[in-house]
Amino acid sequence: MGAKAIQMQDVTIKYEDKTVLENLSLEIAGGTSCSIIGPSGCGKTTLLNTLAAFIKPTCGTVFYDGLPLVRYPEDTAIIFQDYSLFPWKTVYENVALGLKMKKYPPKEQHDKTLHILERLKIRDIQNRYPHQISGGQKQRAAIGRSLALEPSVLLLDEVTAALDAMTKESLQDTLAEIAASREHTMIQVTHSIEEAILLGQKIVIMQTGRIATEIENPLFGQENLRTSPAFYEMCVRVRQLLEEGQPQ
Repeated sequence: MGAKAIQMQDVTIKYEDKTVLENLSLEIAGGTSCSIIGPSGCGKTTLLNTLAAFIKPTCGTVFYDGLPLVRYPEDTAIIFQDYSLFPWKTVYENVALGLKMKKYPPKEQHDKTLHILERLKIRDIQNRYPHQISGGQKQRAAIGRSLALEPSVLLLDEVTAALDAMTKESLQDTLAEIAASREHTMIQVTHSIEEAILLGQKIVIMQTGRIATEIENPLFGQENLRTSPAFYEMCVRVRQLLEEGQPQ
């Protein structure tokens, strides 16, 4: 179906007397990657859930490729940090689950599943159960289950937050490769400045229910980015914007 452009137009979310998002507008081009970062409680996860139609705007509209979003779109995958794997199924079975439910022919299920397992570097653990593998491997399996159905939009909610530093970097590298493929429109919520820069062509900085500023990231897709002086400089810039909540 192809990666879809996403637009939020004057979206407000209210819970009783509390405003969580206020007149928020955002445009994300199809096939690009956007990182959303901000302090706890600023509305990042609410924004992501609104893009999945889990939360309905109090006012304003979300558009996918120009069409108003009214229910969870079938060609969208949302991935959480808690993995949500079925403990009684192997890694292979978890990754293949969506294909099986969609009644893909058995050979196509098998071929697609093996391709995803190879791509995410977890084919060697395909016969293990979730309790037998590491947190990073569980997250790769969860991502693989979503990728198997070739979604137009990938929504990621703090997917590396619970991982140790080296495992986190490895998974970030894999996610950067997925983002660079332009096969999906990818939107990730993160608390990590480094991750926001590694994964986002656009970096959206939020402050208390609104977008404080947006940055187009010229470093996206560069090799060995973590060791680049430009990466350090961008980290400093994003940190300053987070602290100030104002464009520079």
